[in-house]
Amino acid sequence: MKIPFIKMEGAGNDYVYIDLIKNSNELDFKNLDYKDLAQKISQRHFGVGSDGLVLILPSSKAACKMRMFNADGSEAEMCGNAIRCVARYVYDHGYHKRKKLQIETLAGLKNLSIIKDEKDHHKISGVRVDMGEPVLSGKSIPVKEDKEPVVGLTVMNYRGTAVSMGNPHFVIFTDEITDTQVLQHGPDIEQDPLFPNRTNVEFVKIVTRDLIDMRVWERGSGETLACGTGACASVVASVLNNLTSRTVDVRLRGGVLRIEWNEKDNRVYLTGPAREVFSGLYHHM
Repeated sequence: MKIPFIKMEGAGNDYVYIDLIKNSNELDFKNLDYKDLAQKISQRHFGVGSDGLVLILPSSKAACKMRMFNADGSEAEMCGNAIRCVARYVYDHGYHKRKKLQIETLAGLKNLSIIKDEKDHHKISGVRVDMGEPVLSGKSIPVKEDKEPVVGLTVMNYRGTAVSMGNPHFVIFTDEITDTQVLQHGPDIEQDPLFPNRTNVEFVKIVTRDLIDMRVWERGSGETLACGTGACASVVASVLNNLTSRTVDVRLRGGVLRIEWNEKDNRVYLTGPAREVFSGLYHHM
């Protein structure tokens, strides 16, 4: 069958999107094995190539619903970069005409705002996401460490901080971020028995109180150029360890995200780009 898709990216974190609002009446789509499709369509050489697959679905609670699958077929709760792209898509394509909107995810309803360019209000400069309150309890992240917050946890000779932003993260501070850390140790930490649902792994270098560098090993996808929830978790961890202020630019391999952990409402806000790259038909066998 031929599947219409859209390729979008947010700070280099790229996903294949399928519009199931437009195609909701197609019976073939209801019978698809999306875990299998995610594995095939995400392949860089034999598929479209992406960090995973995102479904844009109708919702009775919000502007739309988002389901996302990592490149290995596992379903994830949330993705800060992907949800910005979903917001940009439904706004650009007329499914939602107001600049403020809600999107339903497995991690709950998320509030977003479309940001117009200051000089040209016809252009969109980015999308802001209310990512909610960080989860700091070991049982809820989850991690097999019954304390709150989970600071100074040792995994494979690394000391780090565990945080959930709707999905689990383990943030490690280092003087220099190396390929060995990310590509060799990242996958082992992801699978460590301390994390019942596996974990995303962030390696963070503090540059100033307002700027950090980050590379991420994403659960189920490997290293990606950016991770929105990972950037949020890294800033939360940085604040918990008294290493940064509460508003920080996170410099990733795919771009820069602005993260604010608001002291008044305890919520984390993520601002960054979202862009449609191309669309096409995928021939699914």
